[in-house]
Amino acid sequence: MISPSPQAHVRRPTAADGFVVVDKPAGWTSHDVVGRMRRLAGTRKVGHAGTLDPMATGVLVLGIGKATRLLTYVVGADKDYDATIRLGVATTTDDAEGTVVSVAGTGAVERVDRTALDAAIDRLTGDILQVPTSVSAIKVDGKRAYARVRAGEEVALQARPVTVSRFDVVDVRPVIAAVPDADPVGSYDVAAQDPAAEPSTVGPVGTRDVPAIDVDVRVTVSSGTYVRALARDLGAALGTGGHLTVLRRTRVGGYDLAGARTLEQMEAQADADGTLATIPLAEAARGTFPVRELDEVEVRALGYGQWVEPSGRPEVVAALSPSGVLVALLEDTRRRGENLARPVLVLAPAG
Repeated sequence: MISPSPQAHVRRPTAADGFVVVDKPAGWTSHDVVGRMRRLAGTRKVGHAGTLDPMATGVLVLGIGKATRLLTYVVGADKDYDATIRLGVATTTDDAEGTVVSVAGTGAVERVDRTALDAAIDRLTGDILQVPTSVSAIKVDGKRAYARVRAGEEVALQARPVTVSRFDVVDVRPVIAAVPDADPVGSYDVAAQDPAAEPSTVGPVGTRDVPAIDVDVRVTVSSGTYVRALARDLGAALGTGGHLTVLRRTRVGGYDLAGARTLEQMEAQADADGTLATIPLAEAARGTFPVRELDEVEVRALGYGQWVEPSGRPEVVAALSPSGVLVALLEDTRRRGENLARPVLVLAPAG
């Protein structure tokens, strides 16, 4: 497996503008992946469309060259995840990388049946208000929330509207979880326990076994939804506490695991062919936007930044030339009482 640590720099030919879809390995930050892709693509102009935590694996869409200008639209797409939620143990980060802050009280896990589980999941499905995890990348007064937490500050984030359009249970099984002997909080009390509260320090002590339940789920969520927070809130609703133990992103908008490659595969391909293969701009646009086919007059007009006849759609559309070149992104609007399509981004300027 490729290590995220720096390697000797070998300058490669610059890859063509476009997207690459990485199957991110566990233990890598999204920034680690961007750093490796800069080396493979032979350019520093690389960005990603939505952070994945180091623990998480799966689809990470990256843009190279001009394609970085399309990423803001991919970031806002809905996403699919496969995840495992452990009920009975709560952590500081709402996932397996955090410190245990509480375990379920005697009999609490055993009282969770499928009826109660389904009812709690139903309340977390649809349009909901979600308080992001306190160790998120959300900025609070210009500083990331996770940085404030690490600095010992208390962070209270506001609830935000998100949409959980699918929250399916795939499997439920009892497990035994190992937790520190010195439990810093004690048993989980849904009425009194604040999962976001800063825990006491747990020393390097032994472990003990406690009953827990692992719930494998498959979710589809809007941009900005924290699956870790769904795990936290499900545990809170059931009175057991909960956290995420596995997270794999299987789709971002029009890009899924079927089109993803591992970093090892990308490196082998770039070594064999001399240049990293990318999804060309026009193909990337087709996977992200509705498409409008242009005539040559419109191509020329848009190349000069001029407005053209409306597309008749409420969303941004990709405008392609007769030869298949991505010319611009268009958005319908009104100007001087007339409906027109304005170029919000021109990728093939005239001349």
